Amino acid sequence: MKRDDVLGMTSMPFASPSYPKGPFRFYDREYLLIHYETDMEVIRRLLPEPLEPDGNHVFYEWMKMPDSTGFGSYQESGCGIAAKFNGEACNFTLQMYLDDEPPTTAGREIWGFPKKYGLPELRPIHDTLTGTLRYDDVRVAMGTMTYKEYNLVHGDEDRLRVIGQLGKLGVNLKFIPDVDGSPKVAQLVGYNMSDIELKFAFGGEARLDLVPHVNARVADLPVRKILYGQHIKADMTLPYGRVLHDYLS
Repeated sequence: MKRDDVLGMTSMPFASPSYPKGPFRFYDREYLLIHYETDMEVIRRLLPEPLEPDGNHVFYEWMKMPDSTGFGSYQESGCGIAAKFNGEACNFTLQMYLDDEPPTTAGREIWGFPKKYGLPELRPIHDTLTGTLRYDDVRVAMGTMTYKEYNLVHGDEDRLRVIGQLGKLGVNLKFIPDVDGSPKVAQLVGYNMSDIELKFAFGGEARLDLVPHVNARVADLPVRKILYGQHIKADMTLPYGRVLHDYLS
C-alpha cells in the first residue's frame, strides 16, 4: 500500500471502511422533538465556551432514518441545548445514542457528534407517537406525543419556518486525543442540513420521562416545563462541517 493509497482512504479500517465519503442524503427522516425548559445553571455547566445559552430552552429528540446513503437504516436519540454563537442562534448537540456502527463512527470522526451505542425506537402506538431509548437493557428515556394533533404547515411561510428550523446551525464539540493522550483535536464544529424537502410537520401535546443513568446521562438536563412537541418528516442532506472555534490555536 502506497502513500497515495493511505491518503485516499475514506475511513478506517482500510480493508473494510466503516463509511464512504459524504455528503450523506437522508430520505424520509422522521423526528419526534420535545422542547422543554431546564435549569440555567445546568445549561451553563454543560455548554462549552464561547457558546452562550439562548434562554433555558433545551430539547430531546428521536430520529428514524429508514433510508440514508452510506449509512443504511437506523434510529437515533439524544438531547441538545438552544445556544448562540457570536450572536447566531444554534443548537448544541449534547448527547446522541444510535443502533448502527457506520453513522456512529462517521459522526464522531468527521463532525464530532457525541455518539454512543444505544437502542432507540420511534413508532406510533395507536394514538400516541412514542419514542424510547434503552441503554444496557435499561430504559433511560421515553417521550410521547399526541399523534398528528394539528398541522404546523398552512402555507409557504409556515413551510419555510419549519425548514429553517431543520437547517439551523448545529454545533458539536469535537475532541480527539493524540497517541499520548494529550488533545490532538479540540474544536467547535458547525454544520447546516441542506436541500431540505419537507414531507409533513405536526404539533401536539407531549410528555418526557428521563431516568438517571451514569453512562447514559440524558437526565442531566432535568425537565422543568414541557413547551411543545413536534413530529416532522423530511428529506435532507448532511454536508461536511466547518471549524467555528479551535481550542488549540
